[in-house]
Amino acid sequence: MSHLSETQPRAERLLRETGVLCVLTVDSVGQALSCAKALADGGLTAIELTLRTAVALDAIAAIKHDLPQMKIGAGTVLDAAQVQAVEAAGGDFLVSPGTTTALLDAFAASSLPSVPGAATPSELMALHARGFHVAKWFPAAMLGGVATLRALQGPLPRMKLCANGGIDASSAADYLALPNVLCVGGSWMVPKDWLVAGDWDKVRAAAKDAAGIAGACRR
Repeated sequence: MSHLSETQPRAERLLRETGVLCVLTVDSVGQALSCAKALADGGLTAIELTLRTAVALDAIAAIKHDLPQMKIGAGTVLDAAQVQAVEAAGGDFLVSPGTTTALLDAFAASSLPSVPGAATPSELMALHARGFHVAKWFPAAMLGGVATLRALQGPLPRMKLCANGGIDASSAADYLALPNVLCVGGSWMVPKDWLVAGDWDKVRAAAKDAAGIAGACRR
């Protein structure tokens, strides 16, 4: 059974309200909680926590427990087993770097909003044919950035995108000014050395700047 008629509008609304989505990879649950609190204090409302470390699912559950107001999704979702694991952990949404038929089936069957990854016009068209109108466009900077997204708007106006990959504080607003971009994703507010050092004041300040960008560009 497909839930896309209900979950895709939720995905669009979540990304539009988020504006700037922090993409976070953590080494411990404690690190995840401290970072999430700093991001929330700075004014960001959503985190894409990647499933790249062994603690990721526990971190998602812990953030959701301690910061229920924060939307906490899973990134780097690659297969149906991970979809089910994120649901069990209490995650709010799902993001993938690309797609397979099996993964799209799992996204369609999930009650969670999903943002499948795509890079080319053909991939975006294939997603739309499956019932997805929200996608992650990745890796954005390597694909031509703002100029390419502007070119995609004409032939694919129904696709709404979260641009991710190579975006930072200096370029985020240019992406968000485009009508087909709901949101930008990035890790510039959570560089690895800040996390290792526990420099949460820097994270908080960068999050405040990012939230300011999102607020100024919100449509």
